[in-house]
Amino acid sequence: MNVLIIEDEELAALTLQDMLLFINPNIQVLAVLGTVEAAVNWLQNHNADLLFMDIHLGDGESFEIFQQVKISSPVIFTTAYDQYTLKAFKNQGIDYLLKPFDEEDVSAALKKLNTIRKTTAPMVPRVFELSETESNQKIRSRFMVKLGNLIKTVQSDEIAYFMADDKYLFLVTKDKQNYIIDETVGSLEPQLNASHFFRINRKFIVHINAIKEMYKLSRSRIRIVLSPLPIGGIEVVVSEERAEAFKNWLNQ
Repeated sequence: MNVLIIEDEELAALTLQDMLLFINPNIQVLAVLGTVEAAVNWLQNHNADLLFMDIHLGDGESFEIFQQVKISSPVIFTTAYDQYTLKAFKNQGIDYLLKPFDEEDVSAALKKLNTIRKTTAPMVPRVFELSETESNQKIRSRFMVKLGNLIKTVQSDEIAYFMADDKYLFLVTKDKQNYIIDETVGSLEPQLNASHFFRINRKFIVHINAIKEMYKLSRSRIRIVLSPLPIGGIEVVVSEERAEAFKNWLNQ
């Protein structure tokens, strides 16, 4: 596997390179680059199977690279800061390693890449199947809601998330309005646009634009900060079994 390392700290780059070769001697590090400019120039003429990318570089944030050159390879982001998780997964990110990380962290990230590569191909037919479903108008664009005697419709692009609480299902809008709807999380999920909405656990279906921040709790669990915040300050966590699919959804 050919790897490109984009890292402006020489010691960190050398340490990562040593870790990679120790984990898999067949890995070839094609180059180590320390700036946005150098990375853009290299990627305009070369390609790699995997990129390790530090977020803070000598001349800016690595996200600027994506604005100047098309990157189709998976990216593992490395940083000392945890506030860039969402942005990372929206830019080809398959993992997010917080410094200081060790060989176990890097090895787990590489295993995740192998898992994604093995599972991506069989999922392709299902993606086309979902697209056909959407074209057949099974995807709902609006919802009828009640508030006392008032009846109104809410457009799907006004919705921040759906939240199940006890026996009720709440539709929460971006402007902080809460409505009870006569659905269940399970019945509602296939009616939504899969590009915009994702079921993160048994209680929440969230819109991509409602995700304000994300924090890694463990290798397979992610805490989400939603906007607006859920009633009662409920902690929103992507379930372990949905975590991998969630990351793929962010990266589509």
